[in-house]
Amino acid sequence: MQHGEKILDVVAPRSRFYQGGFGRLFPELEPWVPDIPQPATGGIGTAQALQNHFMNFVAQNMVDATGAGGRDISLPSGYVYFGQFVDHDITHDVTPLSESEVDPNRLHNFRTPRLDLDSLYGAGTKDQPFLYEAGTGKFRIDQIQGTNFRDLPRHRGTALIGDPRNDENIIVAQLHLAFLLAHNALVDEARKQGAKNPFETARKTLRWLYQWVVWNDYVRRICRDDVHKAALRLESGSSLIKVWQVGYGDVFDWKVNPFMPVEFSVAAYRSGHTLVRGGYQTNIGNGVGPNNGFPTFAVANPNTKGDLRGGNPLTSNRVIQWDWFLQMDSSFGPDFPQVARAFDPLLVEALRHMPEDPVNPSSPTAILNVLAARNLVRGVRMQLPAASAVATKLGIEHLPIQQQEDEALWFYILREAQSTEAVGSNGERLGLLGSILVAATFAGLLKGDPLSFFNMEPGWTPDRDPLLQALDQNLQINRDAGQAGNVSWGLPAIVRLSGLPVDGSSFPQPAGGAAAAPTPATPAPPTPPAAG
Repeated sequence: MQHGEKILDVVAPRSRFYQGGFGRLFPELEPWVPDIPQPATGGIGTAQALQNHFMNFVAQNMVDATGAGGRDISLPSGYVYFGQFVDHDITHDVTPLSESEVDPNRLHNFRTPRLDLDSLYGAGTKDQPFLYEAGTGKFRIDQIQGTNFRDLPRHRGTALIGDPRNDENIIVAQLHLAFLLAHNALVDEARKQGAKNPFETARKTLRWLYQWVVWNDYVRRICRDDVHKAALRLESGSSLIKVWQVGYGDVFDWKVNPFMPVEFSVAAYRSGHTLVRGGYQTNIGNGVGPNNGFPTFAVANPNTKGDLRGGNPLTSNRVIQWDWFLQMDSSFGPDFPQVARAFDPLLVEALRHMPEDPVNPSSPTAILNVLAARNLVRGVRMQLPAASAVATKLGIEHLPIQQQEDEALWFYILREAQSTEAVGSNGERLGLLGSILVAATFAGLLKGDPLSFFNMEPGWTPDRDPLLQALDQNLQINRDAGQAGNVSWGLPAIVRLSGLPVDGSSFPQPAGGAAAAPTPATPAPPTPPAAG
């Protein structure tokens, strides 16, 4: 292969009419391929040259010298891992990166591209009965031995859940646990209210609450306000019936079968990797302060119980105290909740050494144990278009392209978010292009799903749901709506519904007694922003 020759030898079909598991938002745009010099001699192949190129690029452009991964923003860290939970609910591509190029039309998505919690419910009580208690419609739950803390159901350490990826780290694992327990609480309430099918009644309520949280809480936090408001709007239709209208239907609006856009799954939605911190404090029982936390991923430590990797039974010192990860009425001081790192091109040290196969971490692929390089390689192999071409297609301004890698869609989206120019957001959330790709995809998935509340009952709100209304009256599960930045019925409500530990009262006092734990402040709550 000569210098400048394209990496892709075969151009995969790019039909604008195809709609399958994965697809393209912009099939008419040419794939971007870096111009990589090839060695005159030696056994190095094109794929290895691509890998080496991005390894060098990452080392020079995406490594924070301090290892911290950039500055902090206001986003509570719980939303970083909720984003991973959502990702596992809507997409599962098992294609190995060893393939030189991939046609998304031929990929199989092992998740339904709908926000329907199939990663939680699996195939249901009949087809996957091992997930459920016999005859109750409730999920199985395990207990941490010798404590009152709960864990995912396990067999010989392996989590028995709808999507094993949700046990890759202990934060996502406990979010999954929160949804299991929330479902169980809803089943009990449905049975109490005389529902004919408590399981289905509870599942419908939890799915709709989840969709509400995804759109009104999560997407609102990570996308620009103007884009979020434009992407999905509740308007009066014929006969004064309220209907949800998609604002970016020219970007993503599936007609027959839902598909997952690769511009979203391979680029825009991978922006969450930059939000990860190098470590976290888990609960007050370990003490307060950074020295009492756990590294996210300890490269030199093969013992996964020394960091926040999952795959093993939960231990009490790694149980999440949720007011340290979400803004709740008991969150205290300047350090809690722990917040995310900025949207920018810098990743923490921990994510530079992740094994390609988390199930078998002892044999990582040589190049692909650097997450940023993985993402860039996958973008080329999935034939993503140049970022400037996407911006031009959308009719928006793009940042200056100063080096060829600035055209890599994932890298560009991180640069754009960091920018203080008109298209940027100063690292607090995604920039204009990134926000459009993310908000348009979520809006399209929600509006396209005939079983979502956006279609079945457009005026639905959690306040009007009989199960949630009764549980809130008894347990005040929506009490955190008054906290700074929180919407009504946001992610904290699901945590409270689950009954998982919210504050330090569930944990033993750390060494040194109560003096080690600051007293929570109780400021007057501001008015919560309106959802919608």
